[in-house]
Amino acid sequence: MGKFHGVFLVSDFDDTLIGSDHRLSEENKAAILSFIAQGGRFTIATGRSHLTFLPQVPIVPINAPVVLSNGAALYDFQSDHLLFQSSLPPRVVEDLRQIIRQFPDIGFELYHGEKMYAFQPNQITENHARKVGISYTLCKDPDEVPKPFVKAIFQQRHTMLKEVQAYIRTHWPDHYEIIFSNHHLLELTARGSTKGEQVRRLARLLNIDLQHLYCVGDNQNDLPMLRLAKIGFCPSDAAQEVKCQPFVQIAASSDDHCIADVISRLEQLYEVT
Repeated sequence: MGKFHGVFLVSDFDDTLIGSDHRLSEENKAAILSFIAQGGRFTIATGRSHLTFLPQVPIVPINAPVVLSNGAALYDFQSDHLLFQSSLPPRVVEDLRQIIRQFPDIGFELYHGEKMYAFQPNQITENHARKVGISYTLCKDPDEVPKPFVKAIFQQRHTMLKEVQAYIRTHWPDHYEIIFSNHHLLELTARGSTKGEQVRRLARLLNIDLQHLYCVGDNQNDLPMLRLAKIGFCPSDAAQEVKCQPFVQIAASSDDHCIADVISRLEQLYEVT
């Protein structure tokens, strides 16, 4: 069965498994293949949607369903089957309008099905769309977008996004998760839809003991799954908010084959004597 039978490794994708060159390194790929060959389960938990992660599926070795949209969806690419998806509550249209009134310069993306819509797109929107390889449809009001929404991503300077995050947490704490995926992307999902909750769901589905769950991530949106894991790891170039957590171990940077380093540590941890 191999020494990694029953061991589950979950990695964030952008800025963790892949670095600044946006490529899967041969070192990371070889380490993942070796981990799987020895009985381990490996998958990705990403903020990307089904459409934007799909081109990576032939490239990244995975042998478990993938957590998508920051925990709003769980998809089995091997069987091409959606296992779970949450949606933002119907009240989100009016809540977004209230945010627009409070923060007139805010821009955001909305996701419905396989499509992305953009309200007041800015340079951050353009950069993000280019990075994930998707085009968007312009909307002038959130109600123009087909429902339901899987998630929204707010885009503006970081100081404004922190104000938006605080505003949502103050006014609607029972309805939403609002969390940064990087310095300029603030993601809104339904309450309870986090990477941590979806990884927990997936571990239960795969009959994985959480004592053998290991997660790797670089930003605020990864903290729920890093906290859940037996050991949470982050690349050395992760956000300071992640690196300072007592339950996180710092591994090699995303540009220096972080996942290969983590798997090397697991090799030692599960060394057969």
